[in-house]
This record gives sequence, C-alpha cells and structure tokens, in this order.
Amino acid sequence: MKDMTKGSPFGLIIRFVIPLLLGNLLQQLYNIADAAIVGRFLGPGALAAVGATGSVQFLIIGFCLGACSGFCVPIAQRFGAGEHERMRRLLYNSVLLTAVIAAVATIFTVTFCNGIMRILSTPEDIWADTRSYILVIFLGIPFTLMYNLAAGVLRSVGDSRTPFLVLAVSTVSNIFLDIFCIAVLKWGCAGAAIATVASQALSGGLCVWVIIKKYEILHIRAKERRADRRTMRELLMIGVPMGLQFSITAIGSMVLQSANNGLGSVYTSTFTAVSRVKMFAMCPFDAVASGVATFCSQNYGAGNYKRIRTGYKLGIIMVTVYSIVCGVLLGFFGRTACMLFVSSKETQILDLAGTFFRIQAVSFWTLGLLNVSRITTQGLGFTGRATFSGAMEMIARIAVVFLFVPGYGFTGICLGDPMAWVLADLYIVPTTIFVLKKIKRDLSGHETQEHAAAVNEQRAALAVSK
Repeated sequence: MKDMTKGSPFGLIIRFVIPLLLGNLLQQLYNIADAAIVGRFLGPGALAAVGATGSVQFLIIGFCLGACSGFCVPIAQRFGAGEHERMRRLLYNSVLLTAVIAAVATIFTVTFCNGIMRILSTPEDIWADTRSYILVIFLGIPFTLMYNLAAGVLRSVGDSRTPFLVLAVSTVSNIFLDIFCIAVLKWGCAGAAIATVASQALSGGLCVWVIIKKYEILHIRAKERRADRRTMRELLMIGVPMGLQFSITAIGSMVLQSANNGLGSVYTSTFTAVSRVKMFAMCPFDAVASGVATFCSQNYGAGNYKRIRTGYKLGIIMVTVYSIVCGVLLGFFGRTACMLFVSSKETQILDLAGTFFRIQAVSFWTLGLLNVSRITTQGLGFTGRATFSGAMEMIARIAVVFLFVPGYGFTGICLGDPMAWVLADLYIVPTTIFVLKKIKRDLSGHETQEHAAAVNEQRAALAVSK
C-alpha cells in the first residue's frame, strides 16, 4: 500500500511506474506469445486469424476494462482522503457491477460472433480459424475482468508491485500453455486463445488471493456488503464514460481494420504483426499515464493542487523523452522486430511493416501526450471530457478510411493512428489544462471556507471565555 500524498512526487511516480511498466510489458507478452507461436508454428494465415478481430476485442473488452478502471477512480480518491469505510462500499458495489457487465458482454459477444466477423470483413480463407480464436476469447471475458478489477484496486491503494509479480507468473504459464496447446495438442488458433484465457484466470485468482491475505483495509465488512443505488450511480458516472471512451476509439479502429482486412490476408497478417510490436512499444506510455493518474487522483482526494500539477508535468516530460527514443528505434528496427512473427522469407509482409513504422515513428510523441493528458483527466473524475477525445480519434480514423485508403491502400491505413492522435491532442491537452485550473479554483475556495470557519470558531471560543 502506498500513500502518494506525501513525499517526492518524482520518486513516488517512478517507484509506482516501474512495476506497472514491467507488468504492462508482461501483459503484452500474452499477445506477442500468441502471435509469435501461431505465426511460427501455423503460418501467416493463422497469424492473420489471430489478429483479424483485434479491433472488436478493443471495442467490447475495452469497454469492460475501461469501466473497471473507472470504478477504481473513486476508490483511489477515498483512499487518499482516508475514508476507508466509504472506499470499501465502493469496492463491493464495483464487484457487483463488474459481474453484471461480464455476464452481459459474454452473452452478447458469443451470440453475435458471426455477425461481428462479417462486419470486420474477415477474409474467407481465415474464417474458421478466426472464429475458433475469438469465440474462446469472448467466453473468457469474466476472467479478464476479474483480473483487471482486482489489479486496479491494488493500484488504487498504491500497490503496483503485486500486479506485476502476478503477471510474471501468468505470462510464463501462458507461453508454456501456448506451446502445449498448439504444438502438442494441435488445437490450432483455439489453443492460443485457451492459453490466454487460462492465464488471465490465474492472474485474477492470484490478485484476489493477495487482497484477501495481505490487505485487511480492503476486507469488506458485513455492514458494507450492500448494493447501494447512490454508490452504483457514482461508479457508473465515472466507469461508463471511461468504457465508452475505449469503445468510441475502437469504432474508428474497427473501421480501419475492416478496410485493411478487405485488402487481403497478407495485409491482415501485416497489421497483426505491427500491432503487436506497437502495443509493446506503447507500454511505457500506459504505465506513466496510469502512475500519474493514480498520483493525481490520491492528491485530489487529499486536496493538494500543487502536487496534482507537478505530477502532470512530470508525466509529460517522461513520455516526451521516451517517445523520441522509441520513435527512432521503431523507424529503424520495426521491420526487423516483426520477424518474431513471420519468417524472413515473408518479404512482402516485412516490407509493409517497415512502411508502417516509418510513417508512425515521427508522430509517436503525440501518443504519449495524449495518454498522459487523457488518463489524468479521467483520474481527476472528468471522464466525459476524456470520452470526447476518444470521439476525435474515431472521427480521424473513419476519415482516413474514406479519404486515403481508396487511393493509397495500406499507406493510407498507416496514416490512421497518427491523424487520430493529433486530432485528439488538439482537444484533450487544452482540456486538461482547463481541468487543472478548475481544480485549483475549487480547492482554493474550499480552503478559504475552512479558514473562515476556523476563525469564526476561534472568535466564538474567545467570546465564551470573556
């Protein structure tokens, strides 16, 4: 447990971010292991099948995960404010809401699996493998949400180390299960999905076990185990907009992936490979943004504006430095990195990957700026504003599909993300500055009222003594 309302902001954020970053890297190893083992053992067609529905996973599972992240925002704020009973009531109602979301999402996705694949223009030659993979992933949604809520709660109270250690164990198990299910049992793409879901279940179970064994402060008392309409409304007011922000962003990605799938399975394989590398490279952005958001959220609960402002500035500096270095590396070595997934003989796929990274590398810094600004805004409770930035991304990606893909093909696809990041930045950065100024005014007004009340109490006590 880590109280981030006292001590060096930089030191606190760094100590929080490092295990979170390592955890995010391990999380991405789930996807990389799937893609690498599938691509190497089963070939480019199977690799395309694993990645053909990536955007719809982002749409549906992303909404669920965004909602879980939103539920953890007031939990972190109440922890920072020292209101532990209220924090546990929020936790109990978060569990109830997450269970409902998991059930609805699983039933919906399994029922409409074929329709989802048609919307994404899944090529016929990879249809069967794609369906077997995504169906298992959809059935595993409850385990995915169990892990993300439990890990989010641990991070809300300042513990990013436990989720990292848990992911270290489950990632190793995922790699072994991938090889066992694909190479030994010959289960194909479905085997990769089974390995991923089983590892997510292990992650969730371990996080819950740690909460039970180690964190008495999170043990929900009998009087706190009550479904409360007001508490659920508070959680949904933050969780739903955060979920929608993921989903709105994913709609643009779905349109982009559908257009890419329509180019053929070679382009689908390429998109799968570059997406895995890009997501791995993005992990520091997500880690720093989550660390800054937790820091700002706790200090917002404690009413300390100066620390909120300092945390945000530190986050911007950190991601800017990283994005410059990472952009250069991706530009020069992105093509080589994709050899993890396909043989060096697949020159068409690798050349397309090289084009993708050269185009995206120059704008990678805009993604870092976007992540820190948006997640900080969410952590401070202004989730609706963050959601609108997701709408900006969606509009940009859809515009690219209609304006550039018909004439430029895959090169047009490569422009989708950079344009989305820039357009979203034009909205969310000024918005975050506005939010910080608003919080400063609100907290200053609150301090003035408290000071006036204290003066009145002193005068009253003096009058009594006289």
